[in-house]
Amino acid sequence: MAEAFIVEAVRTPVGRRGGGLAAVHPADLGAHVLKALMERTGVDPAAVEDVVFGCLDTVGPQAGDIARTSWLAAGLPEEVPGVTVDRQCGSGQQAVHFAAQAVLSGTQDLVVAGGTQNMSQIPIAYAAARATEPLGLTDGPFAGSRGWQARYGTLPVNQFHGAELIADKWGITREQMEEFALRSHQRAVRAADQGRFGKELVAYGDVTADEGPRRDTTLAKMAALRPVVPGGRLTAAVSSQVSDGAAALLIASERAVRDHALRPRARIHHLFVRGEDPIRMLTAPIPATAYALKKTGLTMDAIDVVEINEAFAPVVLAWLQETGADPEKVNPNGGAIALGHPLGATGAKLMTTLLHELERTSGRYGLQTMCEGGGQANVTVIERL
Repeated sequence: MAEAFIVEAVRTPVGRRGGGLAAVHPADLGAHVLKALMERTGVDPAAVEDVVFGCLDTVGPQAGDIARTSWLAAGLPEEVPGVTVDRQCGSGQQAVHFAAQAVLSGTQDLVVAGGTQNMSQIPIAYAAARATEPLGLTDGPFAGSRGWQARYGTLPVNQFHGAELIADKWGITREQMEEFALRSHQRAVRAADQGRFGKELVAYGDVTADEGPRRDTTLAKMAALRPVVPGGRLTAAVSSQVSDGAAALLIASERAVRDHALRPRARIHHLFVRGEDPIRMLTAPIPATAYALKKTGLTMDAIDVVEINEAFAPVVLAWLQETGADPEKVNPNGGAIALGHPLGATGAKLMTTLLHELERTSGRYGLQTMCEGGGQANVTVIERL
């Protein structure tokens, strides 16, 4: 059988909203990791057969196929194409899937996967809001669809409502969410202090470290925040941070590894995507993980490191309840609550961190999953070599 290998993975530090990366064009963020990726691997950039990038809200500076724009902004060969994908928050992970699938199919040998997002410049759901408001669709992009309303009625479709529904269904208290969020910050600070991110980070100018982790946050400070939804449990403290950043990975076939004298660091053991309730929206990682374990014959005990995106604390807490995973193996270096969630780039960013953490701990299997708009979830299992 064909194999798809991860040869290298890099990311920028994640900038907080209005922080050190806020003024950087998202194509330049993408270009930064692409140049670093090519330099680290030593691969002739002309040998790359495609560039697959995740990005959401592709308007303004993120419009015009930013995968292609980022490659060209990096000064790399014009003959290499690029394509931008949108599977909502899982776009960067889906980019890795598409790259791996191209290699596994035998149609391509060297593909770059990644993502870029500048949320300081283009806020979440900006494209939908700007396009639907002039049409009078004040309830979002689904409001004008007869088919959608016939199936789902006029229930609110947004991530905050979905997170509240999860907290209700799994009996997750605000206090539990805040304890989880505090742990995320503590783990991220510990990881930074111990230099765990050093090998994966490519500093951008003066931005040399992730800007999100808060050393001084406390449960008392979190408890003082108002709920996002009046009467709800969700606050900004238990939600992922608005962020800016980019990440990129080089995916190679066995032939490319041989022809370019590359050292593969991990193989793609399994990749999958699954859908679930689009109103609750954020629970698909649960059935997707179960299906992936069934397909691979692995158990959660065999997984050494898990990266599950901390879109909101109840997403991970419900997943932990259902899977029985060891919390110490899950997001061991913190997650998006502390480190940020640059939407289209996050999937590639998490894969980068997962690879490096497996190497740091000499683990074998790593699993990555994340909730996505529309009630979807990607799952990737990688095996360290």
